[in-house]
Amino acid sequence: MIILIQELIMQKYLCTVCSYIYDPAAGDIGLGVAPGTAFEDLLADWFCPECGAGK
Repeated sequence: MIILIQELIMQKYLCTVCSYIYDPAAGDIGLGVAPGTAFEDLLADWFCPECGAGK
C-alpha cells in the first residue's frame, strides 16, 4: 500500500538558477501547461517562467 501511495505523489522540481519550483500538480498555466503535467512530459523547449532557464 505504501508503494502505491508513493507512486501517486508527484515530485516538485527546483530551478537551479533562480529557485523557482515547478509543481506538476499545478502545472504552468502562464505557459499553457495543464495541471497534472509531469516534468518529464513538458516539451523540450519549456523554460523556467521566472528566469528563462531551459528544461
